[in-house]
Amino acid sequence: MSIGRVLSQAGELYWKWFLRLVLTAAPIFVVLEFFTALSGSSAHAHHWTASVLSGIVSFLLWIVGTFWLQGALVEAVNDLRDGRADLSIGELYQRTQPLLPALIAAGVVAALGVAGGFVLLVVPGFILLTRWIFIVPVIVLEKKSAGDSFGRSWGLVKGSSWPVFWLILLTMIALGVGSTLIRLALFPFSALPDFFASWIVGTIASSLTAPFAALVWTLSYFELVREQVQPSTTKLPPVQV
Repeated sequence: MSIGRVLSQAGELYWKWFLRLVLTAAPIFVVLEFFTALSGSSAHAHHWTASVLSGIVSFLLWIVGTFWLQGALVEAVNDLRDGRADLSIGELYQRTQPLLPALIAAGVVAALGVAGGFVLLVVPGFILLTRWIFIVPVIVLEKKSAGDSFGRSWGLVKGSSWPVFWLILLTMIALGVGSTLIRLALFPFSALPDFFASWIVGTIASSLTAPFAALVWTLSYFELVREQVQPSTTKLPPVQV
């Protein structure tokens, strides 16, 4: 798998379909960041009961919203690879909705496994993160069950662990830098009350960065699938952008 090719294709698709991708992510983050800001403002105001309740609601919504969004963005990338947008944003979410139980179950198990690996010896955490990075594309595009998605993702990454690991690392660095720059650019919003500043800045920053991560993971998935089907010496056709 070529790291440069994946990042190049992700960048081209991101800028070509910038508005569509951001508008796909924004509705979810408007809701999620609202409750995050509400939880924070309640804590600052020492309304502990309200803070605990809003924190629980925010946590549950983040679990559902995050995986629903990931699934919708995977569908969006798959839809845009031929250079056309055939599905509406609503259809992206409708297609993903029946897969939510599998996405949530696999995502929670993966998060606990990776976190446990980091807590114990660090290295197992990186190994599991690398080997399980494609569980969402596998569930959404191959309609695998939550349990089967782990083995399928593991099999896809096998033999390409280092390129996938470095791609994950580079993407996370890019997202961190991008999010920081976006938040700095949105500094004028800090003049607003804390709740509104947190809500607006969080929504914009997350909506701008999440689609790029989805592009990288999904395009990487397609690269590895093609490598399994085609001999390694065969030149892979480029993604249309």
